[in-house]
Amino acid sequence: MRSSSGRNSGNNGGSRGGNSGGRGNYRGAGNSRDDRQGGGNPRRPRPEERSYDVGGPSDGPRKGRGAAARGGAKGGPKQSPQRGGGRTAPARSREYDARAEERNRERYANKPQVKTPKTFPGAEQEGERLQKVLARAGMGSRRACEELIEQARVEVNGEIVLEQGMRVDPEKDEIKVDGLTVATQSHIFFALNKPAGVVSTMEDPDGRQCLGDYVTNRETRLFHVGRLDTETEGIILLTNHGELAHRLTHPKYGVKKTYLAAITGPLPREVGRRLKDGIQLEDGYARADHFRVVEQIGKNYLVEVTLHEGRKHIVRRMLAEAGFPVEKLVRTAFGPIALGDQKSGWLRRLTNTEVGMLMKEVGM
Repeated sequence: MRSSSGRNSGNNGGSRGGNSGGRGNYRGAGNSRDDRQGGGNPRRPRPEERSYDVGGPSDGPRKGRGAAARGGAKGGPKQSPQRGGGRTAPARSREYDARAEERNRERYANKPQVKTPKTFPGAEQEGERLQKVLARAGMGSRRACEELIEQARVEVNGEIVLEQGMRVDPEKDEIKVDGLTVATQSHIFFALNKPAGVVSTMEDPDGRQCLGDYVTNRETRLFHVGRLDTETEGIILLTNHGELAHRLTHPKYGVKKTYLAAITGPLPREVGRRLKDGIQLEDGYARADHFRVVEQIGKNYLVEVTLHEGRKHIVRRMLAEAGFPVEKLVRTAFGPIALGDQKSGWLRRLTNTEVGMLMKEVGM
């Protein structure tokens, strides 16, 4: 039990603190309670009096609670990065990184190499999967090409494919879909609606507009299939497939070309029969495979002429020899490829089906 003198002494100490700076603090400096608890030993510092060694190195011994306080332990302040000050982790030397890398290499040096399993049967074989080749050739997605194989519509080198996963060589194997050859190699085919005044050459030394002006941004060299005279409009094919171009223009294969010609009448009925029977020209007979009148407005006639010959100005010379000079001439079809509604001066890429039709036309 505390004596009354002790309580009076505490009250007096508090009064003195209040007289000097306001109301006295029970734990203020000079409090007799701290002295009695310590029994002469140094008292524990209060939180506001503690110091933490969060700064840089100092000359004297470090104070405070050490790493626990610096690391943000319970009861200690958390460190925050400060610009221009504060303790940072020392950078690792290059020698340390080199040794660590060498240890990692030694650790995995003697381990056996793991080989990934084959994802499909026959992967060790050469060539590409058939459905992948068909998809790249424009026959549809891989799933759609697999359905073509399931429907027995695909043949390789003359044999119908009935199983999935067959591997082929696009450079050597002949692949057909529904009887049409698939252009699996790096061949390209274009159809141009040539305007009047364009020369049918890829380069013109006189600087005139030519076919090469329409394909200047192509990486591969293209050449034209046959010719059209400068004033004749219509479809002309461009490709880098030499064998196909040769066959399309060779008289042996008889690829038909169709023209529309504007002439002035009157036009007797026997003109068509005369053209089909053959007209004598300076370089031999020329025969039309088909002739018909498409339109007549007064004396102006629009006639269609189909023939398989490719001699120079053949249509103009035939009609002129028959007594009807051509005023305007347009080629509307080259074999199975029709001009359609393609605008003058426009270049379009042939579809894979169209290419297959051309190859079938010449037995490829």
